Amino acid sequence: MFELENFDLKLNTNVIGRNFIYADEIDSTNSFLLDKKNKNLVDGTVVFAEKQNKGRGRKDRVWYSIKDQNLYFSILLTDKNYFGENINLINLASSLAVAQAIENLFQLNTNLKWPNDVLIKGKKISGILLEASSQGSKIERLIIGIGINVNQTVFQGNFNIPPTSIKLEAKENIERERLLAEVLNIFEELLEKVRVEPGLILRDWKSRCRMIGEKIEVTDDNLTKYGIFDDIDENGFLLLKTKDKKIEKIHFGDVGTQ
Repeated sequence: MFELENFDLKLNTNVIGRNFIYADEIDSTNSFLLDKKNKNLVDGTVVFAEKQNKGRGRKDRVWYSIKDQNLYFSILLTDKNYFGENINLINLASSLAVAQAIENLFQLNTNLKWPNDVLIKGKKISGILLEASSQGSKIERLIIGIGINVNQTVFQGNFNIPPTSIKLEAKENIERERLLAEVLNIFEELLEKVRVEPGLILRDWKSRCRMIGEKIEVTDDNLTKYGIFDDIDENGFLLLKTKDKKIEKIHFGDVGTQ
């Protein structure tokens, strides 16, 4: 059982997580924040669920939830100052916050896979899904959904990337309250850097991405492109160097090595 008082003692943020909604079971934390009935929730609201019945990742892939073992939560952003051209940097900042929290607390080496996976020893420990609610062409709300495998030790199903958990890697039972507070504390700091020092987000993210410079394939729906992972641009998009040495900007897609 998640202990709210223990979590609150470790939370050092000004905005993120100060309005905290706990759910024993929920369809999806992202769907809850996207629901128009909840449109008046304040900036920085965090919805946490012990279990998601309809959790999902990118492209509506199912994210299976094991109750009381992991972290499933979503962060609501309504501050329009973050909804500019570099909004995709919030995606990078989210995965960076998870990676830094794991490194700080458990001294585990993490690496990041574009656009939003956190890996340990090539196995997936966390996934992130950004979704937006818009009015016309203007974004009204941005929701960052984060799932972290914490104390789960058995995984069933077929996976593009083999999963792992912090417990399996650290060889100890993990205090989820401490980890969630650490992620939110770091995320609030990184969110400010997205606005005033975006270059630092890019630098720190790229330092943890082992695929830069490698031959990769990028698949979006049924279309697959091949080339070299050349770099990440100033807005966080992947730059693919194709066979004819041209640079193509990739906004979406699943990345794998050739």
